[in-house]
Amino acid sequence: MSDQYIPKSENKFTFGLWTVGNVGRDPFGEPVRETKTPVELVHLLAEVGAWGVNFHDNDLVPIDATPAERDKIVADFKQALADTGLVVPMATTNLFGDPAFRDGAFTSNDPKVRAYALQKTMNAIDLGVELGAKIYVFWGGREGTETDAGKDPITAVKRSREAMNYLCEYVLDQGYDLKFALEAKPNEPRGDIYNATTGNMLAFIATLDHPEMVGVNPEVAHEHMAGLNFTHHVAQAMEAGKLFHIDLNDQAFGRYDQDFRFGSVNLKSAFFLVKLLEDNGYDGSRHFDAHA
Repeated sequence: MSDQYIPKSENKFTFGLWTVGNVGRDPFGEPVRETKTPVELVHLLAEVGAWGVNFHDNDLVPIDATPAERDKIVADFKQALADTGLVVPMATTNLFGDPAFRDGAFTSNDPKVRAYALQKTMNAIDLGVELGAKIYVFWGGREGTETDAGKDPITAVKRSREAMNYLCEYVLDQGYDLKFALEAKPNEPRGDIYNATTGNMLAFIATLDHPEMVGVNPEVAHEHMAGLNFTHHVAQAMEAGKLFHIDLNDQAFGRYDQDFRFGSVNLKSAFFLVKLLEDNGYDGSRHFDAHA
């Protein structure tokens, strides 16, 4: 194989535990692959030349883990990182899996759920920083509605803003070297998700108390679900100095979230995206968020 096809650390290729650890379950079928531990996945990624590994809090530490179990899991994960040389550039919170979040996390109508979402996120931020993360992604998969009779959209935006302002203050109070990246998606699992596109997120960021701390994490599939030109949205974020992270995968336009391999559907679009990133000196992670 030519050297130009061998991954190098400067390429900053990263993968999430939730993708390489995907057991092949879908809404209509059971798992088709065996479960691998986070430590096994780190070693697998090292073998194929990855630079980094990313995770949701509960990809690494089960939601029902005891403090002792949590400490053992984290210690083993740290050892795997040390053994392989992989880094953790980004972390995020699972604010969609717990049934408590069925009607939203930061935008839930229940103040107890909103408080739980903030506490869960602060704990997850602590975990991410402990493992070296410099970017923290927020994907509000449950922040939306199936019917607008269930939630006032203006109130929801205000709740989202309050949450982000609170978490920015938490990061500053802790002295963490961490920035936030907001990830948009038009729908799924909710019928409609607030801040549905990268453009929506850029406008929202401008209203925050600490906009300098917050950027975006555009994902190919999510913008293609909305029928949009992904390269143009990334360009807008880059021009604004807000491209803090990027999720690379592929997707047929207007379908459910397919999470195909990058370049496997829209090759020309992928080419111009890579050209945009390379021509303009993008220096962040190239994160591959593909399940299929």
